[in-house]
Amino acid sequence: MSPWSWFLLQTLCLLPTGAASRRGAPGTANCELKPQQSELNSFLWTIKRDPPSYFFGTIHVPYTRVWDFIPDNSKEAFLQSSIVYFELDLTDPYTISALTSCQMLPQGENLQDVLPRDIYCRLKRHLEYVKLMMPLWMTPDQRGKGLYADYLFNAIAGNWERKRPVWVMLMVNSLTEVDIKSRGVPVLDLFLAQEAERLRKQTGAVEKVEEQCHPLNGLNFSQVIFALNQTLLQQESLRAGSLQIPYTTEDLIKHYNCGDLSSVILSHDSSQVPNFINATLPPQERITAQEIDSYLRRELIYKRNERIGKRVKALLEEFPDKGFFFAFGAASQ
Repeated sequence: MSPWSWFLLQTLCLLPTGAASRRGAPGTANCELKPQQSELNSFLWTIKRDPPSYFFGTIHVPYTRVWDFIPDNSKEAFLQSSIVYFELDLTDPYTISALTSCQMLPQGENLQDVLPRDIYCRLKRHLEYVKLMMPLWMTPDQRGKGLYADYLFNAIAGNWERKRPVWVMLMVNSLTEVDIKSRGVPVLDLFLAQEAERLRKQTGAVEKVEEQCHPLNGLNFSQVIFALNQTLLQQESLRAGSLQIPYTTEDLIKHYNCGDLSSVILSHDSSQVPNFINATLPPQERITAQEIDSYLRRELIYKRNERIGKRVKALLEEFPDKGFFFAFGAASQ
């Protein structure tokens, strides 16, 4: 259990709601998905107060892939709550603008100027491959909605030569066939934000863009180059057919729908940062991978969870007569 979950359980009298207490055990990827709403698993907890408030664990996948497996009690809690809080305000144009700005290199710098030549050439070659494959990866449903491959590529990878290497690494990691097929449908967090806005609920965010963005920019240059190189090696091996990713988006969705909060697979959705630690790395590179992992865990999970927990507690104390619905990523807890 992470510090975030522990903090909530200790300070907010958080109780599992409905079927949540019957969630699957670790590794139950082959759970029997129950069609009856009353038997579905849930990532909903009740905060004991009057009116009650709720904590709901989301997942960063198209909402259509998980919505039918979210129990009615979770949906009812969302409808009943007068205030809905997210990690970030996903409907605020400033959020998108600030995220974009945070990802950019200093004025006048380009990736070609800062990356080693061999890595830059491999990166460019891989992005050319993705652009070539994207029309084949897209679904008929996406085309029916007027989503074109060139537009989608530019929306994801446009202006990549001006981005900081760490954000290019994350971009490359997400430019896969599975990811492309899911574009065009809001992820669960965004869908809930749009629903809250449609229902005229009061909404808010517990984090600032800079708090999510700056820790990634805090990795030193050698760590970022290592991470980008490892990501490119992985994608090149996938293209060559010599590597198979152990945890796919499909695995992630199934574990979420099975209510498997404890699953190691869910941790791969926590920051969307790939895990670089593996036994095949030379000793020095393994040390670098462990340093990156320790830094990201400290900055993106432990420090962040403590900060979010304190803000949730402060909100509940400031508005004791309001019913809150907190929708945060289940995997980062």
